[in-house]
Amino acid sequence: MLEVQGVEGGYGSVQILNGVSLKVGRGQIAALLGGNGTGKSTLLRTISGLIKPWRGTISLDGERIDGRRPDLIVRRGLVQVTQGKEAYPAMTVEENLRLGGYVRNDRAALRRNLERVYEYFPVLKNRRNQLAATLSGGQLQMLCIGRGLMSEPKMILLDEPSAALAPQVVLDIFRIINRICRDGMTLLLVEQNVRMALLLAEYAYVIRDGVIHIEGPAEALIKDDNVRLSYLGGTVADRDHGLTMRP
Repeated sequence: MLEVQGVEGGYGSVQILNGVSLKVGRGQIAALLGGNGTGKSTLLRTISGLIKPWRGTISLDGERIDGRRPDLIVRRGLVQVTQGKEAYPAMTVEENLRLGGYVRNDRAALRRNLERVYEYFPVLKNRRNQLAATLSGGQLQMLCIGRGLMSEPKMILLDEPSAALAPQVVLDIFRIINRICRDGMTLLLVEQNVRMALLLAEYAYVIRDGVIHIEGPAEALIKDDNVRLSYLGGTVADRDHGLTMRP
């Protein structure tokens, strides 16, 4: 579904991406892992059109999307979900969600999508008329994921869903993400909680210095001694937390 080939780019004259290539198949969960400043979020912003790549190609369903406007990329079915701090605090939960469906003109579809989001996140339905400013950090993250689902995307780019959240809230968020993906969503997940990401994903890429340093099936990487030593130290305990490894 998504194919990134030899992408270079960055901010101004500062190069961050140095020839990144990766693929995510339809219905697949892929994880993009790495430390701070390695290029993870820059790559997501480049894929979603917020940054124009200097070189390389990005294709969705065989069609080039590199260099296109972000709104056109959303209309093609690719949505980036940012961290919960990107919610609009002065708007209600439902107003925030409805913003996510701005590309849809079908009112019946919007109502259906809204009910689907509330099915995934009952806490949002209970707080539908509250201002986003009154939500907890975990609820804000749920709100941003739900807003991304409102356009019925083919694929979601999910950026650091566990950032600054309590451990139990992280588990709850990942269980919901797992359910969404088992319902057929394609996902590229950027996450610093490496072990949790590998439990959720089928395939993973480790980025360092703006290039893919390691890649392979998630089940193999979580057992790889080099990956364990470099990336898995103390992230979470050695158990699946209800996130069954995907085949």
